[in-house]
Amino acid sequence: MAYADDCDTRTHSRAAAAAPPATLKILVAGGFGAGKTTFVGAVSEIEPLCTEELLSGIGEAADPLDGVETKTTTTVALDFGRITLDERHVLYLFGTPGQQRFWFLWEELCIGALGAVVLADTRRLADCFPAVDFFERRGIGFVVAVNEFDDSHRYTAEEVREAVGLAPGVPVVRCDARLPGSGTGVLAVLVRHLLSLAAPHRPDRYS
Repeated sequence: MAYADDCDTRTHSRAAAAAPPATLKILVAGGFGAGKTTFVGAVSEIEPLCTEELLSGIGEAADPLDGVETKTTTTVALDFGRITLDERHVLYLFGTPGQQRFWFLWEELCIGALGAVVLADTRRLADCFPAVDFFERRGIGFVVAVNEFDDSHRYTAEEVREAVGLAPGVPVVRCDARLPGSGTGVLAVLVRHLLSLAAPHRPDRYS
């Protein structure tokens, strides 16, 4: 009997090892020029897929550059990156376009999303409102990551929370989208937040 149990255990272990990893989908959203492409590129373990195009005169007219005058490119579809958490879990990151004329893509991108990071640029803080509203309306858990540009004003987390009108439980964190460690720290906060949201709905194994 013990031999049979050992065989069953080894068979189960081999099957688990052979099974493809579970994929977890995270969106990175925010306003135009908030740093979404930079964030995805910094944390991705693979060369990220970016759909950036140079800003044209027409594009500049449609997307005001107040506060981001040095921006020369814009995402026209999505950014994509990947992070392997362990042998069983892979995180897929999808960066959404920030311009209003591309918001129709958000509905497609949010299908199957586990959660989201909303990047906020304090130079244009109001630009993150649509993303916050989008995820709140769909019941998708998210965190707000304040991307602290070198020339931006520094606000406390509570000041940002009040300005954006966030619910008390939504985490607000500071980050530098250029730094991999800062980006992965934001993702860690998001995962903990999502686990806390799921915890009340977990069945009690002892009930």
